[in-house]
Amino acid sequence: GNRVEGLRLQEEFAAEFRKEYKDKDHCPCLKACRYHGNCKECVAIHRAHQEHVPNCMRPLINKKLKLMSELTEHTLANEIEAPHEILRK
Repeated sequence: GNRVEGLRLQEEFAAEFRKEYKDKDHCPCLKACRYHGNCKECVAIHRAHQEHVPNCMRPLINKKLKLMSELTEHTLANEIEAPHEILRK
């Protein structure tokens, strides 16, 4: 694509986001933690620990993993057991 146009659109989105959420809660995480809404610190902490990703990124990553899992007819699901604190449908 057009890199210059892409960067312009990205900055336009970021400016609108900053304006819209200046005084609103933008954090989609449902867990109550002291870093709620503070993306920089939250991501920095998760990067430092390197154990898992922030809750807000999980739907995006899960969507990508689901597509990859199709390569093995989702048989990986039989090998995965979620931690007790994760509620499944």
